[in-house]
Amino acid sequence: MKYILQILFFSTAFIAVRPALSQNNVIDEIVWVVGDEAILKSEVEEYRKEILMQNQRIEGDPYCFIPEQLAVRKLFLDQAKIDSIEVQEVNVNRQLEYLINEYIASTGSVERLEEYYGKSIAGIREDLRDQIREQQLVEGVQQKHFGNVQLTPSEIRKYYNSLPQDSLPFIQTTLEVQIITAEPKIPLEEIDKVKARLREYTDQINSGEREFSTLALLHSEDPSAMKGGELGFMNRSQLVPEFANVAFALSDPKKVSNVVESEYGFHIIQLIERRGDMGNFRHILLKPRVPQESLDTALVRLDSIRSGIIGKKITFDEAATYLSADKETRNNKGIMVNNTPRSLNAGTPRFALNELNQDIAKIAGEMQEGEISDPFIMLNDKGRQVAAMIRITARNEGHRANINNDYQIVKQMAEGARKQKLVDEWLQKKIEQTYVRIDPAWQGCELKYKGWLK
Repeated sequence: MKYILQILFFSTAFIAVRPALSQNNVIDEIVWVVGDEAILKSEVEEYRKEILMQNQRIEGDPYCFIPEQLAVRKLFLDQAKIDSIEVQEVNVNRQLEYLINEYIASTGSVERLEEYYGKSIAGIREDLRDQIREQQLVEGVQQKHFGNVQLTPSEIRKYYNSLPQDSLPFIQTTLEVQIITAEPKIPLEEIDKVKARLREYTDQINSGEREFSTLALLHSEDPSAMKGGELGFMNRSQLVPEFANVAFALSDPKKVSNVVESEYGFHIIQLIERRGDMGNFRHILLKPRVPQESLDTALVRLDSIRSGIIGKKITFDEAATYLSADKETRNNKGIMVNNTPRSLNAGTPRFALNELNQDIAKIAGEMQEGEISDPFIMLNDKGRQVAAMIRITARNEGHRANINNDYQIVKQMAEGARKQKLVDEWLQKKIEQTYVRIDPAWQGCELKYKGWLK
């Protein structure tokens, strides 16, 4: 989810001319006034930093695009007051922690993030908190006024027929995949070695010899290692149950948990801070080494299952249901479901190659519909090595979207276009009814909406 202001349902690029900004030594200045709300030059600069942080691209001059976007937000926030729209602070906090963690990961450290914004992490948090709260108010207004657009099949077809063919999106080749996995057996001595290392780290922390964050940075096998093992604020539902049960039972930040086993491996956990039903924790994750003999044994097991499928002694569906170790797919006959955020294929069995697990994509990209792969070793989404075998149940080659094969995508486009039209008409009326003043130095722009300058 993007937390930079997104007023439009579909982004609209336009060419703008940069205003001739005053080259004086004024610390801040009012550049636009919308109703009784001022837009400061400093707000424009902060918004520009957000855009750069999230790798957003603006067509045209940001010093024209950004003030208009901020002005539009003021109109939506005014409507939020009229509509008595409210937001849940727990949702604001959840999104804030997610965004802060993303920013720290992007810049590499809290110190670099502070340097980028020119303020403390506490100041960054407060600014982002206000932005997220306002964004949720804007979304509340959008949902209330434009969220229930539904088109009939004939309206969708009419929209499709009105589009130039070269304006239709190109749909990448997509695959529908079934999977069967076999987990290699990990020797008890390997597990004992990992637990012993974690207990050694616990002793070093408790004795004051080493800091938890230092050991996490040096030894943890989780991506959070680069942040000293810190996960950021999360609630129970965002953590696997085994981890959450132990983490949320911690009450003393000086204490370290016992060794915890989860589907990711083995952990020790330290509480940083609790805020209501959310907690911020550090952890160190270690994964037992999988011997090659165990991997080979798992491959042999899958090869035997494959032979049974080829010999028609069992179907792939049956093998995936009763013999696969993959908990997420075995109740669905091994059919994988796309959970890629913001993907056109999200929630469906369709995957573009770049949306598949990398190890699966290497195999699946060369396969044809109905083909069953040889067993192979892959790193699953828990970061653990497993043996796998896949079957391609459908392959849809890349093409321009068409209403017969891509009806849901065309439907989303048609409904999005209708929503955008309603938003534009609503905003145009609000602009006509609202007092607006733009500093002369910021008036040399071609703006999306008419009537800002009265």
